[in-house]
Amino acid sequence: MTLSEIAQALVDGCRAGTEEANLERLYAPEAVSVEAQDTGNGRVAEGLDAIRAKHAWWAENATVHAAEVEGPFNHGDDRFAVIFRIDATLFGERTRMAEVAIYTVADGRIVREEFYYGS
Repeated sequence: MTLSEIAQALVDGCRAGTEEANLERLYAPEAVSVEAQDTGNGRVAEGLDAIRAKHAWWAENATVHAAEVEGPFNHGDDRFAVIFRIDATLFGERTRMAEVAIYTVADGRIVREEFYYGS
């Protein structure tokens, strides 16, 4: 898959709620996910199993009321960005959050994702 195809597939999957299928289809087994801050499980998840666990943690702890996905915004041959806006209840507190995710692609797979939070 090309960078544009991977980026669009990720965004389409996020909009459709098929993020888990995207992990299998789009991510390299050794992919790394980096959060802007430690959410209690560390900032860095290394490998597809650790990224799956991060997704499971979110599903168990957050109630998403609304979500918007903007993008993708391609950068060169190997990166793209996506903007996420989420209205969710996390640990009993309802909040609205925005984050920018930067994805790095190599050999037709996502190998790194980094999240930047808005205030």
